Amino acid sequence: MSADDRLLHPQQQNDLLLYRLYRIHATAGPLVVRMCERDYGITRREWRVLSCLADVEGVQSSELAVRAMLDRARTSRAITSLADKGLLRREPKPSDRREVHVFLTDEGRRVYGEVFPRIAAIQRELLSPFSDEERQQFGDLMARLQASASRLNPGGELLQPLEDAPD
Repeated sequence: MSADDRLLHPQQQNDLLLYRLYRIHATAGPLVVRMCERDYGITRREWRVLSCLADVEGVQSSELAVRAMLDRARTSRAITSLADKGLLRREPKPSDRREVHVFLTDEGRRVYGEVFPRIAAIQRELLSPFSDEERQQFGDLMARLQASASRLNPGGELLQPLEDAPD
């Protein structure tokens, strides 16, 4: 059976798309984790929250949790840890002090500005075996795959579209 047929009709675990995607993540992901922990003292979850916040500062933690694809408890712990490290701050809404919005600090912006290009470089290296045309096609295929996954899981949290997202 050809590799294409095995994607449609898997015969073993190594033929399963989600397992293959997981293996790529499990192989390359630690490069990012080690860099974040070693050089910046932040976990992968803290990086995810920090990078989502860089895209949409001033959101409530509940919206940040949705964007980061984390539950509220994990998001809250990451926010607390990032605030303790001076990378973000919480600001209560003046008209309703129960509503708190989250912002990057100057130090948080600096860390984001250093980390993001390094992760983008890892991504470029990961994609280096592909031609320009193959990278474009791969990006298009990934978008279609995400749309298909969203259709299969209509009750799941809605994800923001990834418009030219490099990470």
